[in-house]
Amino acid sequence: MPFMSLNPTTDQVIQTYASWDAVRLEQALQKAHSAQHLWAQTSFSQRAEVLRDVAVQLLAQRDRYAKLITQEMGKPLREARAEVEKCAGVCDYYAQHGEGFMCNEPVASDAGKSYVAHYPLGVVLAVMPWNFPFWQVFRAAAPALMAGNALALKHAPNVPQCARAIEAIFHDCGLSEGLLTNLMIEVEQVTDAIASSHIHAITLTGSEAAGRKVAACAGQHLKKCVLELGGSDPFVVLHDADMEHTVNMAVASRFLNCGQSCIAAKRFIVVPQIADEFVHRLKAKVEALKLGDPSDDATQIGPMARSDLRDELHRQVSDSIAHGAVAVTGCNPVMRAGSFYQPSILDCVTANTRAYHEELFGPVATVIRAANEEEALRIANDTRFGLGSSIWTKDMARAEQMAAYIRAGCTFINGMVKSDPRLPFGGMKNSGYGRELSKLGMHEFVNMKTVWIGF
Repeated sequence: MPFMSLNPTTDQVIQTYASWDAVRLEQALQKAHSAQHLWAQTSFSQRAEVLRDVAVQLLAQRDRYAKLITQEMGKPLREARAEVEKCAGVCDYYAQHGEGFMCNEPVASDAGKSYVAHYPLGVVLAVMPWNFPFWQVFRAAAPALMAGNALALKHAPNVPQCARAIEAIFHDCGLSEGLLTNLMIEVEQVTDAIASSHIHAITLTGSEAAGRKVAACAGQHLKKCVLELGGSDPFVVLHDADMEHTVNMAVASRFLNCGQSCIAAKRFIVVPQIADEFVHRLKAKVEALKLGDPSDDATQIGPMARSDLRDELHRQVSDSIAHGAVAVTGCNPVMRAGSFYQPSILDCVTANTRAYHEELFGPVATVIRAANEEEALRIANDTRFGLGSSIWTKDMARAEQMAAYIRAGCTFINGMVKSDPRLPFGGMKNSGYGRELSKLGMHEFVNMKTVWIGF
C-alpha cells in the first residue's frame, strides 16, 4: 500500500510513495547497524559539529520546512515555523551538553577506582507521530546521535514528505548514510523491525494502542523501550488565580496545533468561586480565534490532520452532550473542504461522559466543576493518563503542596505545560514510561556500564 501525503486543508493528494518490502527493510537496518559501529568510534566534537550544522540548516531553511509541515498535516504556518526553530534548539543543546552527559561518573567503592561509563546501545527504532512531525523526530534524534547511536525512523504514514526531508537534512549536513534512515514501512512491519537483530532499542510516541503493541513486542525480544503515549492533562484553576493570565494560557495550551497535542490542557478543573467567570472569559476568547487556511499568518486554527480524526472527535463530543455535557460554543464540524472542526467548549462535564474519561485530540476544551480544592485534586487524578498537569493560583506554597499529589510526569505552576530540552519529559500510568530530553533522556539509550578496577 503506498504512503499518501494529503493536504488536510484542501483534501488534495500531494504525493504518494511506495512502501518497502521485507528485503529492503532488512537491508536498511543492516546498513544502519554497520554505520552505527563506525559512528560510535567518532569523537563527541565530530558528532556535535553535525548537530550544529543541522541546526544552521534548519534555521536557514525554516520557511521551506514550515510550509511542508503546514501542507502535510495542517499546522498553522506560524506554529510550524516555531516547531522548526525548536528543532534547531534541541540540536544545539545536545551539541553543547551531550559530551558532559556522557562523561564517566566516579563512584566510591571497595575498588581502587570505580565509575559508571556510558556507551551507545546501537540502532534505536523511533516510531513517531504526525502531530509535531519535525519536533518529535528531532527530540529523539539529537540525543541518540550525540550518544553514538543510529536512528531508524518509522514516521506516521500521513507525513512522508516530512520524514524524507528530515533524512535529507542530516545527510546534507554530513551524517553518514544509515545513521538516520527513513523506513518507508507499513505499521504491520514494525514488529519485524523490532525483531531484527540490528535494532537494539525502541522509542515510540503515539496512542495507547500502539504503545501496548510495541511494548509487548519489545518485551518479547528483550529490548529497551521508551513510550510517550496519550494524555488528558488537568488544568486546575483555584479561586485566587490571575484570571486574565490563566484564561489566556488556557486558550494557548488547549488550541495550539488545533488541539492535537498530547500535553495540551484538556480537562479544565475549576472551583465554584471562579467557575462562571472562567467559562465566560474562555468562551469570549475561544469565539475570537480565527479559523481558516493555515498558510495564512492570521490563522490560529487550521484543519485537523485527517478527516477520520475529526469525525471521531465529533462522536466523542456528541456522545458527551447526550450524557449531560453542555455545549458552550462550537461542537460541530465546519461545513467546508478540509478536516476543520469548530473551536469548542464543553461545560458541566461529569464522569458520565466520554469527555471526562477519554482524550479529546482536537480543538475542544472540557470544563469540569469541582466542589472544592480537595475534589479538584481528586478529579485531576481520576484518569488513566498521567502525562502533564498544571495548577493556577497566587498561593505558591499551596500549589507546590498540591503538585506533590498529582500523579503525572510533570506539573507546571502558573505556566503552560511544554517540553524543554533542559528538563526530562515523559509520563506515568497509561501515558507511558521512560523519559525523553535532558540528561535522563539521553541516558535512556546508553549502556550505563560499571567499571571496577582493583588496587
